[in-house]
Amino acid sequence: MPKRPRVVSNVPALRRAVANLRRRGATVALVPTMGALHDGHIALVRLAKRRARRVVVSVFVNPTQFAPNEDFTSYPRTLSRDLAALAAAGVDLVWAPDLKVMYPDGFATRIAPEGPAKAGLEDAFRPHFFGGVATVVAKLLVQCAPNVAIFGEKDYQQLKVVTRLAADLDLPVKIVGAPIVREKSGLAMSSRNAYLTDAQHGVAATLYRVLTDCARRIAAKEQIARVLDEGSAEIESVGFTLDYLEARNADSLAKVDTLKDGPIRLLVAARLGATRLIDNVAV
Repeated sequence: MPKRPRVVSNVPALRRAVANLRRRGATVALVPTMGALHDGHIALVRLAKRRARRVVVSVFVNPTQFAPNEDFTSYPRTLSRDLAALAAAGVDLVWAPDLKVMYPDGFATRIAPEGPAKAGLEDAFRPHFFGGVATVVAKLLVQCAPNVAIFGEKDYQQLKVVTRLAADLDLPVKIVGAPIVREKSGLAMSSRNAYLTDAQHGVAATLYRVLTDCARRIAAKEQIARVLDEGSAEIESVGFTLDYLEARNADSLAKVDTLKDGPIRLLVAARLGATRLIDNVAV
């Protein structure tokens, strides 16, 4: 049976544990998560193990990135199962603070990111989101003091926001993006996929199919606006409510009109029933 990683839940214990991991000059990688782990998260851990000698995984469902009408209270919490998966993956340390540790009474400091956080993608539909993400990620990076932090490319705008945050605050950490892990159907793995019915799982695969088809057509120099209009119509025709299907510069997230404005990333967000899904692909 794999050795269970040490679990710490207060900041002094965390700092002692991280200092212990750093003995003999070992490097440390952090994988921030909200738990409910799936194979996509374990892929992040595997990448972390390639980038550093020691791996810390945080498990914290962050309330400040949820709007009042979103699924904070119902978000899946499976810590015992998560710890078993992290033990099997060879994680060294799990940082699992409770709400009062992360946001104690009197907490009054928030980060208000701009730049990629104001690109008119997720921020247009979830205006609260990146302030909550930036604040909690900054805390995690300061608390864990990793050499490297791994974030999945599925949350592509978030990856750009976090990269900018670390650079702007001169944090001594390298932010690394990890490729999207997909189900056999092509659906990007997400903790929220657990909300989908079997029938919805089949429909949800449409997102990736449309994205890849749009990317192929744009790479073949078809007009971007027409390709996206037709892709949007196809997504909505199977029952999704579309928030956006956009072509953006992969680095700046600025809008693009032609291939000359690239490199290009296609990003989509849509609701299927009560479940909101996001995905993206490179052109």
